[in-house]
Amino acid sequence: MARARRVVARIAIAATLGIAGLGGLIVATVAANASEARSAQAFVKPADMTSGALLLKGAEPGKFVEAPQVRADYDVTVSGPTMRTRVTQAFTNPTDGWVEGVYVYPLPEKGAVDAMTLVIGDRVIVADVKKREEAKEIYEAAKRDGKTAALTEQERPNLFTNSVANIGPGETVLVRIEYQAPVHQDAERMSLRIPLVVAPRYVPKPLVTEVSMDAVGGWGVVDPAPDRGRITPPVNDPRETAPTNPVSITVRLNAGFRLGEVASSTHKIKVDGTDEAARTVTLDAADVPADRDFELAWTAASGPTPSVGLFRESVGGSDYVVAYVTPPTGAAKEEKRPRETIFVIDNSGSMSGPSMGQAKASLAFALDRLTPADRFDVIRFDDTMERLFLDTVAATPENVAKAKAFVARLSAEGGTEMLPPLKAALFDPRPNDAARVRQIVFLTDGAIGDEQRMFDAIASGRGRSRLFMVGIGSAPNSFLMTRAAELGRGTFTHIGSTEEVDARMRELFAKLESPVITSLTAAFSEGAADMTPRTLPDIYRGEPLVMAARMAKVSGALEIGGLIGDQPWTVKLDLAKAAPGDGISKLWARRKIDDAEVSRTLRETGPEAADAEILKLALEHKLTTRLTSLVAVDQTPRRPAGATLTRAEVPLNLPAGWDFDAVFGKRPGSEQGPTVPGMRRADAQSKLERVAAMGVAASPAPLATPSPSAGANLPQTATDAELKLCAGLALILLAVGLLIIRPARRRAA
Repeated sequence: MARARRVVARIAIAATLGIAGLGGLIVATVAANASEARSAQAFVKPADMTSGALLLKGAEPGKFVEAPQVRADYDVTVSGPTMRTRVTQAFTNPTDGWVEGVYVYPLPEKGAVDAMTLVIGDRVIVADVKKREEAKEIYEAAKRDGKTAALTEQERPNLFTNSVANIGPGETVLVRIEYQAPVHQDAERMSLRIPLVVAPRYVPKPLVTEVSMDAVGGWGVVDPAPDRGRITPPVNDPRETAPTNPVSITVRLNAGFRLGEVASSTHKIKVDGTDEAARTVTLDAADVPADRDFELAWTAASGPTPSVGLFRESVGGSDYVVAYVTPPTGAAKEEKRPRETIFVIDNSGSMSGPSMGQAKASLAFALDRLTPADRFDVIRFDDTMERLFLDTVAATPENVAKAKAFVARLSAEGGTEMLPPLKAALFDPRPNDAARVRQIVFLTDGAIGDEQRMFDAIASGRGRSRLFMVGIGSAPNSFLMTRAAELGRGTFTHIGSTEEVDARMRELFAKLESPVITSLTAAFSEGAADMTPRTLPDIYRGEPLVMAARMAKVSGALEIGGLIGDQPWTVKLDLAKAAPGDGISKLWARRKIDDAEVSRTLRETGPEAADAEILKLALEHKLTTRLTSLVAVDQTPRRPAGATLTRAEVPLNLPAGWDFDAVFGKRPGSEQGPTVPGMRRADAQSKLERVAAMGVAASPAPLATPSPSAGANLPQTATDAELKLCAGLALILLAVGLLIIRPARRRAA
């Protein structure tokens, strides 16, 4: 443990100095620990370990390989409405063999990842952006040749994988990722969020989708998440292994206005600095485990945060501008229309613990805000779903009390089948009812891996509904929440602790009960501009309209207009007064890529055209996307010929507040204590697999039992429904064959 602490301390110092000074420190770190590392066993048994090491299955039965260790340092510079972040990941190989480390980690969903650097001793290799398939081929070739290489791939806009090949015995290799991202603004509150842990994700099993009775037919299988193996890394059981993957964070905050409160609701922090518009923020503790997202928020010293921001940057012969404009909140009033609100609450296993309490408290708050003129219903879901009423009902005291009692009885267990309750909430039996505003409030941690199915359902079924996502817990799937709210013309609110419920829900209902700013337009007085978003969305109280544009030369003015309720509102911005900004071109390109993805989901653009646009933007602006990756290769072969390379995925922490057994189920033999290292994948521990591991015959897994008022009965995680369906199809085909054969025999007779 002392050796590990010395390594961590040296890496922490190295990470704060920047790439230029890392070489000597890494050489010193490796040299100081090489003899100890080489004396370690290549393969170990759990009983041999004297500390909380992470173990992965080795080639020999009953033996394990100690996993690579990863420490990350986040260095963030905030400049007004944007932030530049450098993430330095130190991969340490604690074994006496050669290792390929694979680390799945989160980044902000709107971040533009544009740089990666690999550091090995005193050698610094800068990555190139390539098409995804080409980058993978380059990396695999380097791995085979014994060269150290690094590959950064996007699995989701907020989920990335770093692969580092040929890490030598006892060696530490650094990988630095850089990205540009916008700062979030909500009314007078500015904030940034750094996701630090990937929550275990529920991934539905592949389903049989069609049967063909012709001579060449059969049955087809569609996987809702074909990349399931890449988004479900192993997860530590916190009862057996202390939280790992420590992080350090430094935020250099240059707000652009006089600062008031600077605070974090997620971590204890230190705030230094005397400049009225700038602060330096660090974590209060030296070693913080990566088990929850980090959030930092700040406000102006007095009065409201500036409502207009205009910034520009010149890159490659083009000018880029970004405008942040917040309409006045009290400019207009409208007669309050009654609402029809569908509340959807996630009570799956991942919501166990504090998350369930936060969700219940949030929903109870929302129910108290209903008026007798409103109508409502409540849907709860895990791997089954249940609707409290068959349709929306009047929000009478009796119905509200019944709903509160229903919510109070909920417990968290089972899988996360989100699609059926989403479709049920979107279904509108009165699509032409203009007397009521139809709203869906969806409370979940979003821990799923088949996000695109949700987006497709929203795009095709949203009708007049507006979808408001409420993210619950320490590590919500913010990509799912943000994109779903965008497609559903609503907003995303995050509640990270029970203490935040009241404030965050008040903010949400201020939006739900206020006029929506609609019919937004934007026009440049001089010259053409390539603007994003292409179609300006409706926005809510306290939200800024954020738009970016590329033009040949910044000149003239930008005029923005719209309706607040039924009252017109306009603002005119002089582009000559735009302040210089860094990374504006990257943010413009990232938003254009998001536009292409949304256009593809809405079927406004075909898949081929959307992909061509994404690829063009990614290569031009050197961004990592689902179609492009960053790859860096040290051209000097290092692994000796014949030396074995072991692939090891770095296990992640369970998000803070999560219950391991509620997510994964109890392991066989857990009553007698663990017999293997405590880590599992999110979707790998099916009932059939667990039974098979015990060496007994697999019996059919029972289907979920709905409550008497359940509206649908969904398969639980890893039931044998697919096997039964295949058996049923075989019987059907046999019956059809008999029907064909019998008349043929009669004719022959």
